[in-house]
Amino acid sequence: MMATFRALIGRDLILAVVFLTPTFSVFSGEYRVESPNKELSITVYVDATISFSVDYKNHQVLEATRITMTMAGREVLGDFPKVMSHEMALTNEQITVPVPHKDARITNNFNGLKITFGNDYKVIFRAFDDGIAYQFQDFDSETVAVLNEEMHLTFPDMTSSYFPQEESIYSHNERLYLTKKLSEIGAGDFASLPVMFETPKAKILFTEASLHNYPGMFLSKTDKYSFAAKFPKYVLETQPQKGGWLPDRNEIITVEADHIANVSGARDYPWRLFIISDDDRTFVESNLVTQLSNRSKIPDASWIKPGLVAWDWYNANNIYGVDFEAGLNQATYEYYIDFASKNGIEYVILDVGWSKSETDVLEENDDMDVPTLIQYAKSKNVGIILWILWKPLDQAPEEILQLYSHWGAAGIKVDYMQRSDQYMVHSYEKIAEIAARHKLLVNYHGAFKPAGIERVWPNVLNYEAVQGNEQNKWSTNVTPEHNVTIPFIRMAAGPLDYTPGSMTNMNQADYETGDTNFAAFFTRPMSFGTRAHQVAMYVVYEAPLQMLSDSPTLYYKEQETVDLITQIPTVWDETVVLEGAVSDYIVVARRHGEHWYIGAMTDWTGRDFDLDLSFLEAGEYQMQSMRDGVNAGRNAQDYKTAIRQVNKDSRVRIKLASGGGWVAVLKKAQLDR
Repeated sequence: MMATFRALIGRDLILAVVFLTPTFSVFSGEYRVESPNKELSITVYVDATISFSVDYKNHQVLEATRITMTMAGREVLGDFPKVMSHEMALTNEQITVPVPHKDARITNNFNGLKITFGNDYKVIFRAFDDGIAYQFQDFDSETVAVLNEEMHLTFPDMTSSYFPQEESIYSHNERLYLTKKLSEIGAGDFASLPVMFETPKAKILFTEASLHNYPGMFLSKTDKYSFAAKFPKYVLETQPQKGGWLPDRNEIITVEADHIANVSGARDYPWRLFIISDDDRTFVESNLVTQLSNRSKIPDASWIKPGLVAWDWYNANNIYGVDFEAGLNQATYEYYIDFASKNGIEYVILDVGWSKSETDVLEENDDMDVPTLIQYAKSKNVGIILWILWKPLDQAPEEILQLYSHWGAAGIKVDYMQRSDQYMVHSYEKIAEIAARHKLLVNYHGAFKPAGIERVWPNVLNYEAVQGNEQNKWSTNVTPEHNVTIPFIRMAAGPLDYTPGSMTNMNQADYETGDTNFAAFFTRPMSFGTRAHQVAMYVVYEAPLQMLSDSPTLYYKEQETVDLITQIPTVWDETVVLEGAVSDYIVVARRHGEHWYIGAMTDWTGRDFDLDLSFLEAGEYQMQSMRDGVNAGRNAQDYKTAIRQVNKDSRVRIKLASGGGWVAVLKKAQLDR
C-alpha cells in the first residue's frame, strides 16, 4: 500500500490520499467504491466485459451496465479485458471558477477507482455524495476512428422518466420533458441530455462532462427498462438547404462516415455522470458537471463581466411613444442603450437583422452604423453583443471576431448550430478560444447543453438548449409546470438562456376558458404565470448573461419591476435550495457577496411555504420582496411589494398563486456597518 499527496495545482487546492494496489492479473474481478457519506456505491465487474451497477442507500438503482469503446483496427476496449493494476483514491479539494454559476467555492470530495487494462487504456470511476461518474482514458498513440462507444443502462421495474424526446439528432435540443413510464417509451425513441429517471428508490439524472472534440451523446430506448448510448456519425459533407424555411440557417448533412469520431493519440474521453438522490433539491445544488470538467485555459479572466442584457428580438423591437420609426435602425438601438444605461443594465444585444444579411456579417445594414453605436454604448457604460449565425462564423472565425473586437463589441451570440457531432463540438471550442483571444463573451443559442467547454473557456457564459420564453411567440408550450421542471433537469448541466422578463403575464384561465385573448403573438408575446413568477426566474435560473426580454417601452411603464430585477446579480457565491419538487415547485436562496436573494416558483397549483432564514449570517437584513397580488388569479400581472427587517431567526410565510412566484432581495442593514 502506498500513500501519495498532490499539492497546489493552479487555483485549486487539492488534498488527496491514494492507496495503490497493483494486481497484475488477467483474471476476472469485482471492485467496489463508495461515496464519502457511504450512501452511494459502485460495483465494477471485470470478466468477459466491463460492467458496473449502482446502489443507493442499499437499494440497486442501476443494474449491471456494460461499457465498451470500439476503435478501428484495435481490440474492443472492454471486451475480454486484462487487468494490470488498480488504484483506490480519496480526493478532497476546493475548486474555484472564474464565473461561478451557483457556488464560488466548490468542494470536490469523492472516492475513486482507476483500473489499468492491458490494451493500453484505463477506466476511472468516481463516487460522490450526490452521484457517480466514469470515464475511459486511452493511451494508444495511433490516430484512429472511434467506431462506437457502448453503454447500456437498465433500470428497476416501475421506473419512469422526464424524457426530452428528440425527433432527429439534427436538433436545437429544445424539448419538453415528457413524463412517461419506461414501458410507454417506444423502442428506438431517444432523448437529448440531460435526462432524468425516477426509480422506486431515487431519481437519477444522466448527462456528460468534459466533452471535447467528440460527439455529444443521446440516449435511445432498447427494450422495456433499458437504454443505450446513441451518437451522431462523423459528418463528411453538408450542403445548404435549398428553399423552404430559413435556408440561410439550415444545412443538409449529405454524407456521414461509418464512425462517430476521429481521434489522434492518447486522450481522455467524456465523463458519463449520474446525479442520484431521493431529495429533489440535490439536482439543483449539484456541481458535478463543473467538478468533472477541465480547468480554465484563460490565465486572467478578470475581463469577463457577467451581467444583465436588454434583448431586442423577443419583443420584435416593439417600442412606441417615440418620435422615430422603430426597427432595425440607429435610433431604435440608441433607445435600447439609453434604457440599459438608465437602469444599470450591462449589455444590449443586437440580434438578427443588424448585419447586411444573415450571411454577410462583416457589414451593417443600410440603416445602422454599428461601430458608432458601440462607441455610443461605451459612453453610457453599456456593452454591445452581436448576434451571428454559426455557418458564416465557422467559415471565417478569426476574421470576423477580430473585426468585431476592433469595433469594440463586448461579445457574440452564436445561433443555429443544431448539431452535436464531433465537428460541431470542436467548433464550439475553437470559436470560444478565438473569442477569448479577442476578449469577447460568447452566448451559444440554438445549442446543445453545457458539458464542460464553459469551464475551460469561461468567456462562454450561456447556452440555450431549453424551451424558454421565446416559445411564447409561436406556442403555448412554456407553462409554469415546465418552468419548475427545467431547474432540476436542464439546469443541472449548467446555465440556460431561458430569457425571462415578460411583462404581459397570463394565468391558466386566460388560455383554457378564453376569458382574454391569450395567443402566441410573435411581435407582442405573452407568458404563462404571474409577474412574480417571471421575476423569480432571475434568482432561480442560472445565466451569467441574463436577459430582460421585453420591450423597453413596457419596462418604463413597469419601473418598479425593473428596479427589483436590476438589483439581482447573475452569478453567485453560494446556493441553498430551501424547497423543491420536480415539475411542482422550487424555492432557492442564493448569496452574492454579503447579500442574499430568494426566488420561489410554482406550477399551476397555488402553494404556501414557511421559509426558515437560518442560512443567513448574524445581523439584520432589509428584505424587499415581490409577491403575487390577491387578484393574481384574475389578472396575472397583479403583484405587491413590501419591505421588512429579517434575520437568521426569522420565519417568512409566503403564498404563491396558481402559476405564481415570490422573490426577495435581502441586504445587510446599514446599522451593521
